[in-house]
Amino acid sequence: MNPEGVDPGSGRLRGLGMRWLMLTIAVWAAANVISGVRYDDVQSLLAAALVLGLLNSLVKPLLVLLAMPFVVVTLGLFLLFINALLLMLSARLVKGFHVDGFWPAIGASLIISLLSVFLGKPARTRRVRVDPRPDVQNGPRPINRPPPGKGPIIDL
Repeated sequence: MNPEGVDPGSGRLRGLGMRWLMLTIAVWAAANVISGVRYDDVQSLLAAALVLGLLNSLVKPLLVLLAMPFVVVTLGLFLLFINALLLMLSARLVKGFHVDGFWPAIGASLIISLLSVFLGKPARTRRVRVDPRPDVQNGPRPINRPPPGKGPIIDL
């Protein structure tokens, strides 16, 4: 804890919790829409979302890197195949979460991907700090950007 009594890591922890909640909602929706995806109880749903989130953050980048030629040739559709494989793997790892085959996994991964994009949109908004001192010509300006003519000089 810092002197103000605020834990600097709590924002990251809260962000992870929000992403886990959004992924849980997406997996729940996919299980309710796709007949080949189901869970036995809420604990298995939460565990499946947690395992899927871990697989997405740890294994998926390596799989995408290895499969990059296929991703490029299929214009990104191969990512659905990778997501389906990770969903099937999470079903094997979590007792009480079931995926009955490849095509239900493809449908569920499509739903999970779309819902994750829409549910995660508010979490990814970028905050811009504004300098409260107004600029005479342009009003308040973002702190991250230097005033016109004061930036780095590029010499060619």
